[in-house]
Amino acid sequence: MSKFFDELLESVQQMDEIHRGERQPSREFTVDALQVKQIRKATGLTQAKFAAMIDVQLGTLRNWEQGRREPTGPAKALLRAIYNDPKYVIQALSG
Repeated sequence: MSKFFDELLESVQQMDEIHRGERQPSREFTVDALQVKQIRKATGLTQAKFAAMIDVQLGTLRNWEQGRREPTGPAKALLRAIYNDPKYVIQALSG
């Protein structure tokens, strides 16, 4: 589990470097409203529990799911990680 967390942390740090313009993305990952909702629903969590798990305000998650705003920076990287491997990311976040 520690190896996975280290990889997750490295991914978030790389996303931050990309966001600051210090690194070029290896590929683009866009997160639209439908994807945010699908990512959350795939976890089986309510909006409130998912928002608490990823440490965002419930209103922020609702804005993402309704397309009023888009996740950026570390939140976008975390959503990408959950999308790619929900079981282990959720396990890491819950521990």
